[in-house]
Amino acid sequence: MSRTKRITLGLTAGALALGAGMGVTGMASAAETPSPSSTASASTSPADGSAAVDSGKRGGHKGDRGQLAADLATKLGVEEAKVTEAIQAFRDANKPTGTPAEGAATDGTKPDRSALDAAMAKSLAESLGVEESKVTAALEEIRAAGQAERAAALKTRLDAAVTDGKLTQAEADAVTKAVEAGVIGGGGR
Repeated sequence: MSRTKRITLGLTAGALALGAGMGVTGMASAAETPSPSSTASASTSPADGSAAVDSGKRGGHKGDRGQLAADLATKLGVEEAKVTEAIQAFRDANKPTGTPAEGAATDGTKPDRSALDAAMAKSLAESLGVEESKVTAALEEIRAAGQAERAAALKTRLDAAVTDGKLTQAEADAVTKAVEAGVIGGGGR
C-alpha cells in the first residue's frame, strides 16, 4: 500500500473516530448540560429541555437530552416535560462525585453500560408510572435507531470516499468492520 493511501486511511479512520466520538460525547455531555431550574418561569426556561438544545446537540447529533426525552415521550405515551424531568433526576442522582484528589475514579474505566441502562429504565419507570419492560424496550429501540442512522451516514461517507478515489473498496470495508467491531468509533456495541 502506498504511503499516501496509508496516510489517507489513517486520517479517514481518525476522522471517523472523531465523528463517532462527537456523537458519544454529545450523549454523555447531556448529563453535564444545565437543565432548567424548577423555579424558573416557563417562558425563560421551558421544562421540555428546549433551552438546552443548542449546547447539547454537538454538531447536530440527536444524542441530546431533549431528543431522548421527545423520543421516549412518544414511545411511552407520556408528556415530554415529565420524561425530561425524570431523565434529569436520574442523571443528577447518578453523577460521578468527588474529584481525583478525593478518590474518584481516575483509571479511565467506564461504568457498566448494561447496569447503567437497567438502572435508568427502572428509575424512569418508577418516575413515569410505566412498566419497566416498556421503558427498556423503548430505550433499546431508540439506541438501535441511532446506531442504524450512524451506520448509514458512515456508509454514505465511505462510498463517497471510494467514488472519489480516496479509499479503495477494501479499505472502506476495513473501516466499516473496525467500527462494527468497536475497534474505532462508537458503533458495534
